[in-house]
Amino acid sequence: MTTGVLAVIDMQRVFAEPGSPWATPRFAEAAAGVRRLLPAFAERVTFTRFVAPDRPTGAWRAYYARWAFALQPPDAPLWRLTDEFADRAPHIMDATTFGKWTPELATRVGPEGRLVLAGVSTDCCVLSTALAAVDAGVETLVVSDACAGVDDDSHARALDVMALYGPLIRVVTVDQLIGN
Repeated sequence: MTTGVLAVIDMQRVFAEPGSPWATPRFAEAAAGVRRLLPAFAERVTFTRFVAPDRPTGAWRAYYARWAFALQPPDAPLWRLTDEFADRAPHIMDATTFGKWTPELATRVGPEGRLVLAGVSTDCCVLSTALAAVDAGVETLVVSDACAGVDDDSHARALDVMALYGPLIRVVTVDQLIGN
């Protein structure tokens, strides 16, 4: 069994549905990678959900002025995990921030633990989570073929940036992590 905690970042309807302003084009491919990872981590999986705050503050006010459709409560349909993961999520953590390295996730991983990241989008929430985790001293692996970006170029650039943080961040594939 693979060591560490798998954090599956934001596999939500708002990023999966083609008509959504935040649709991630290769969401289905990232989901296929996530499905392959889940058995290797069993109960050591945390699914995260990006949700809007009750009242945006600071720079978030301008963000939500641009993306007003997203100012919906956490139980709104757009924030739900996609159907394929809703029943496979042993632990769900919500955050109103791009980065999901929260005290709750830090506690699940532990100070000497390993964090394995998959999900969407590589160039936003995955990147933000990885950088915060390594700043906390946590070994972080990003599973490239279980992630998707807003487009292929942004996905590749984000992976390249994270690879620059080696050995703190290692970019791996599903096969490298768990085998065939």
